[in-house]
Amino acid sequence: MKHVKQYTSYALGAFGHDAFYQTLSTYLMLFITSQLFDTADKAFNARMIGYVTVLMTGIRLVEIMFDPLIGGAVDNTETRWGKFKPWLLLGAAVSSVMLVVVFTDFGGLTTKNPVLYLVLFGLSFVILDIFYSFKDISFWSMLPALSVDSKVRATFGTIGRLGSTLGAQGVPIIIFPLIVFFSQLFSGTHGDTKTHAGWIGFAVVIALISFLGALATAMGTKEKKSLIRANSEKVRFRDVFKVLAKNDQLMWLSLSYFLFALSYVVTNSLLAYYFQYVLGHANYYWLVGVITAVLGIISVSLFPALVALIKRRAIYVGGIVMMLIGYAIFLLAGHNVIAVLIAVGIFFFPYPMIFLAALMTITDSVEYGQLKNGTRNESVTLSVRPLLDKVAGAIANSVVGLAAVHSGMIGNAKPSSISAGQLLNFRSYMFFAPIVLIVIAALVYLFKVKLSEAKHQAIVTELETKLKAAQSEQN
Repeated sequence: MKHVKQYTSYALGAFGHDAFYQTLSTYLMLFITSQLFDTADKAFNARMIGYVTVLMTGIRLVEIMFDPLIGGAVDNTETRWGKFKPWLLLGAAVSSVMLVVVFTDFGGLTTKNPVLYLVLFGLSFVILDIFYSFKDISFWSMLPALSVDSKVRATFGTIGRLGSTLGAQGVPIIIFPLIVFFSQLFSGTHGDTKTHAGWIGFAVVIALISFLGALATAMGTKEKKSLIRANSEKVRFRDVFKVLAKNDQLMWLSLSYFLFALSYVVTNSLLAYYFQYVLGHANYYWLVGVITAVLGIISVSLFPALVALIKRRAIYVGGIVMMLIGYAIFLLAGHNVIAVLIAVGIFFFPYPMIFLAALMTITDSVEYGQLKNGTRNESVTLSVRPLLDKVAGAIANSVVGLAAVHSGMIGNAKPSSISAGQLLNFRSYMFFAPIVLIVIAALVYLFKVKLSEAKHQAIVTELETKLKAAQSEQN
């Protein structure tokens, strides 16, 4: 295992990266709604929460379109430390500082001067989101630079996904104990009381974990120099989107993965509503976290053996078939909590492996695009995956809001107040529409994505032959 140090370093980076993402995407809003705006004026609280929510959503949607340009900036970087590590560390440092900043009230401006607070929060969130994107893109686009061997890449991707799974699932476990601890330490509280100081203490811990993880990756990994990687040119920003559009395998995979990700995120996001308003057992929802954490680790750990045995195509399409079985159990489970939890397990189990199969295919499309277009674009190509996840997440948030309103699952609604028609509406959002999308995703991958492991190896061999011949002619 000559790559053990690099594997460990990459896993530590993924751990901190997803702990940060989980905090930003889930718990920042919990802090804003439960702690930041808690004045006696409920109308003011609701209004400010609405403004902040719209601000965050708008910023993220606008920033999405800049991800390929950020990838282009990374690709055009040349330093003694490589092109990824400077952006990885800078992105980690700035985004970590800004994470702590957005967990503050800017010196009491939330009540003293709400307009100025919104301006400062918006600017801070823009800076955070931009530098987080630099970190995200540079971290995951390192994969094709660490090796041109599909098997080694698969191992790096698997180890990275294992680290990210542990990081993401670790946050729900530590968040409230940490907040209570820091509340007692800084505010002198007792019991389970949570204070603003406690939340800031928690944010500092996550910020440090994120930065130290990035530092471990920067210090412990090494870009692999090769004749293939040397065959790269600086891409002009105006040509970034042309580079992506010319890579047909990347485009077909992107369409399939987007439909898959949107289906998964919508269903997963509506699970809490399902437990509260359909089953009437919100107290059992924590079991979903336990099940997905355990199965996530098992799923990721099995990926290398399965990809060696049955290859990516079978994992991707077969995984979707397994998720469809999970959907079927959901629809047949009724109000049986145990059956629903079984459906959760079957639905979630293949998700990490499908993600890895897609990530490896995107990574291999770097060489495919290099052979087809004559230029190598690592970060531009790998920027597509976070872009797709962000678009799917933004659309899913809107779908979840519509589902809640159209299904009467808002305010003090109870399972008994949900009509049969509203329940059908909810099932359409959570199950029927995602099923259609995920089936299309499987068909697109099955019939349009031809970039298999064998095809990629043939491309690498052809590239090496052509580049060696060109090098010989020059000499």
